[in-house]
Amino acid sequence: MTRTETTTTASHEPTDGLPGTAALLVDDAGRYLLHLRDANKPIWAPGQWAFPGGNTEPGETCDQAMARELYEETRLSVPGLAPFVMLETLDAADTLTNRVLVYLGTLNRPAHEIPLHEGIELRWTHAAETVHMAMEPGTAAAIQEHLRHPHPRPDTDGRPPTVRIPAVQEPRERSIVGAHLYLERDGAVLLGRRHPDSVFAPSTWHLPAGHREADETALACVVRETAEETGIVIAESDLSLVHTLDLRHPGSPVSRVQLFFAASRWHGEPRVLEPDRCTEWRWWPLQALPEPLVAYAATALTAIARGESYARTGWPS
Repeated sequence: MTRTETTTTASHEPTDGLPGTAALLVDDAGRYLLHLRDANKPIWAPGQWAFPGGNTEPGETCDQAMARELYEETRLSVPGLAPFVMLETLDAADTLTNRVLVYLGTLNRPAHEIPLHEGIELRWTHAAETVHMAMEPGTAAAIQEHLRHPHPRPDTDGRPPTVRIPAVQEPRERSIVGAHLYLERDGAVLLGRRHPDSVFAPSTWHLPAGHREADETALACVVRETAEETGIVIAESDLSLVHTLDLRHPGSPVSRVQLFFAASRWHGEPRVLEPDRCTEWRWWPLQALPEPLVAYAATALTAIARGESYARTGWPS
């Protein structure tokens, strides 16, 4: 849930910059009435679960706006609505971008009996269920505030507390990590021909390689994949990183970091141990590599031959 900070705020009487309104409605089972907003419209919080509510119109008090919005959306008239919390949304520079006054009320009526005139769906929801839902951050914060303090807590001037909603941090881009073995003997490198039915690069030559698994280092991945594919045994201590390829496939939303490790020594000869993935292993002279060869592997082999530790491909210039 969103991290929050509780303070006090200005009155909900009409002022410049009057806040929007939302109705936190709870039934006797402790469930919250949530409203699924339209996903494909240029509106606030599209496709997210939120409370019924909306903006205050000129000349209205927040109390009047709350009653009007609730009636327009659901034809509900809920007596006893009381200001519960003021939500203040901040941007990355901690600048206030939005204020919503949340009203608390009690309602016991099946969701399917409530006429919905805006949005997609109304649903009675336990707080524990919201972790699996696309929740509007302020709505999630208000529910957590209600779990901590189930009754209104106005100050001496009748003002509800404020919950500040920090800016949602954009998720950092994640990259897939691939680990490859560069095994050279007498001026030749070990390559395998991928199976004709392979989803990736069918009937194309490639290095022993794979994606590292959860809780696995890139070194451990090379050791494991090499043993599984070829039967060759290598110790992690005999591997050294010789090249890093920063790769973006055209049209792919995920970038890849391809790591290439050279082995100073190993045990065994290459064998086809995964015939559904690779049909043969062969040593190829570095000056006469086969065709077709996986394009990024060819880029890496060229860079390794030049002694270059880093290259990028597929990225905009």
